[in-house]
Amino acid sequence: MIDKNELIHSKDLKAVSQLKEVLWLNPKLVPYGEAEKKIHMDTAAIDDAERRLEKFAPLIEILFPETKSARGIIESPLKEIKSMKNQLEEAYDSEISGQLFLKMDSHLAIAGSIKARGGIYEVLKYAEKLALENNMITEEDDYAILAQQKYRDFFHQFKIQVGSTGNLGLSIGITSAALGFNVIVHMSADAKQWKKDLLRSKGAQVVEYDSDFSKAVEEGRKLSDMDPMSYFVDDENSMNLFLGYAVAARRLEKQLNDMNVTVDEEHPMFVYLPCGVGGSPGGITYGLKSIYGDNVHCFFVEPTHAPAMLAGMATGLHDDISVQDLGIDGKTHADGLAVGRPSKLVGKIMDYVLGGIFTVDDYKLYNNMRYLYASENIYIEPSACAAFEGVIKMEASGEGKEYIAKHDLEQRMKNAVHVAWATGGSLVPDEIRKQFLETHLK
Repeated sequence: MIDKNELIHSKDLKAVSQLKEVLWLNPKLVPYGEAEKKIHMDTAAIDDAERRLEKFAPLIEILFPETKSARGIIESPLKEIKSMKNQLEEAYDSEISGQLFLKMDSHLAIAGSIKARGGIYEVLKYAEKLALENNMITEEDDYAILAQQKYRDFFHQFKIQVGSTGNLGLSIGITSAALGFNVIVHMSADAKQWKKDLLRSKGAQVVEYDSDFSKAVEEGRKLSDMDPMSYFVDDENSMNLFLGYAVAARRLEKQLNDMNVTVDEEHPMFVYLPCGVGGSPGGITYGLKSIYGDNVHCFFVEPTHAPAMLAGMATGLHDDISVQDLGIDGKTHADGLAVGRPSKLVGKIMDYVLGGIFTVDDYKLYNNMRYLYASENIYIEPSACAAFEGVIKMEASGEGKEYIAKHDLEQRMKNAVHVAWATGGSLVPDEIRKQFLETHLK
């Protein structure tokens, strides 16, 4: 039987419980050919998600005119950030080999965050299911008809609920309300006031909790289960969310090809993903591994005060451990990452494909946000800036060098492609943005 206390006090977690920045390397990582057999997932599910998003594109274009230029496809830019690379090297006295790119999910249409991917996909899939089951549409129909008032009236009979620290709530709330659903967002104490205000302005009901993310999810799930007309979007366990995020990998592949950026054995790609409960970085990691196999190396980044996925994966306990079990408070300025207990679904898939997990001090989030703004004139929110910790430490830390050597990458780092995944920020109000840029924690 597993001794939980023994695991909690193990060498792996001692520095984590002392709130030190670490890079934990995943000892279960195996070549992707082996991982595929252990994961028991079919990439056809990603194909299905991609097709469904394309099918809904004409409706998205009508409901959200800001997507018109992209014909209803919700996608973010990929930008090489040479000035930021120079800025980071100077600020942290470290060398970053190869090229550095920013995947700007911070600028995704509709929700302004990575959650626009999984969240919008899950709402659309649920809407399709209801409409098909009730003979409101057929699969041959142009889904643009769902913008008509009779469909809005139909969806208004149903309720969608979700627990969130902020960005998933925005994604679910804005999309559900636009389709006509009644929507309730259960928000943890970490959620920013402006996100609650924006949701209410879009017609969503917001329920506030004094406790953390896990409690908001638990209460939301409980209330939804009591209502037969209610559907709960479960950030901790949703395969639909996971698949919506995984589609991002296909889109990134096309963008890299269009930019003539090669990813292969001689040109390894490193992707750094801010992590809360794990759904969005997990889905993207799985999608990328299914395309690039052993030529892509994915790392999550969590705040030192909320290393939920690290705790779950390092102990093998997954959702049976929380950061509070380690004596950590779970309180961080990175509101989107303020999660105490990780996703069981995601952790068990990541066991075999994730390179490792970095932790980062909150003060660096604000510093890196300012560096990006000053060097590239790009604004992203503090949570999203966690990604840069991976960029800085991959080649500078002992553990990073160990990983590079173990995977025989030393001679290939000069050709490396580094992608920092910017997870949110474009919807932050100007006055809050100004406050963030002026915030100095150290």
